[in-house]
Amino acid sequence: METHGPLGTLWVSLGLIGFYLALIWLNMLLGLFLTPLFIIPQTWLMDKLKERKEAKARSGLPQSQS
Repeated sequence: METHGPLGTLWVSLGLIGFYLALIWLNMLLGLFLTPLFIIPQTWLMDKLKERKEAKARSGLPQSQS
């Protein structure tokens, strides 16, 4: 059985720390860049629903109570 001693253990721990820091960084970037892809179309949908509600109010149709 081959042993690498304390320097090998430190080297592996530095590699794992770097790996997990890169993983956290990548997840932060994914959240940063993917969030607008869902937020922007959602605002478009909310604007359309608001326009439809205002059009119903202007036409004099009774709105449902909710």
